[in-house]
Amino acid sequence: MKFIKKHFTNIVFVIIIGLLLYPPTKVYFIRLISFSPSIEKKVHQKTVTNFNWQLKGLNTSHANLNTFEEKVLFISFCATWCPPCIAEMPSIKKLYDDYKEEVVFLLVTDENWETVSKFYTKKGFDFPTYNQLTRRPKEFEGRTIPATFIVDKNKKIVIEKRGAANWNSSTIRSLLDDLLK
Repeated sequence: MKFIKKHFTNIVFVIIIGLLLYPPTKVYFIRLISFSPSIEKKVHQKTVTNFNWQLKGLNTSHANLNTFEEKVLFISFCATWCPPCIAEMPSIKKLYDDYKEEVVFLLVTDENWETVSKFYTKKGFDFPTYNQLTRRPKEFEGRTIPATFIVDKNKKIVIEKRGAANWNSSTIRSLLDDLLK
């Protein structure tokens, strides 16, 4: 009996590990454990000091961050091959659909448009997506993706989240509504 129980436990463990490594299951699992990000306390909010950041529009016009001064920004660094990025994109899509007229959404990637376009077509996404032409502001630097920032009209980073999150939460919607007032 011990022999069968021991093998059964090992088989179940191997199956669970296999499912976590299988990309669709991995994305689903990441989505399950993604929570709404925390809002930075006012004393910890960084100010974006350099708004001169040039972006090459892949499915939209080229842009310079300084044209978006005094606007609420949602900036996400992501990639189509990144499971945490893929996991959070449906929640970004829902937020984008409801706030795209009032909030500036900037999804930034190092990938070419052909790769991004195939992914967007498959998933039904239509985010404005950019490549960097100049170095990003130091407040956005980092090697982790996804890395997402919500910046208020006064250039303060209200949310800085590295890793997957649920962006379509009541907390985020309430925050955006407050920032847009």
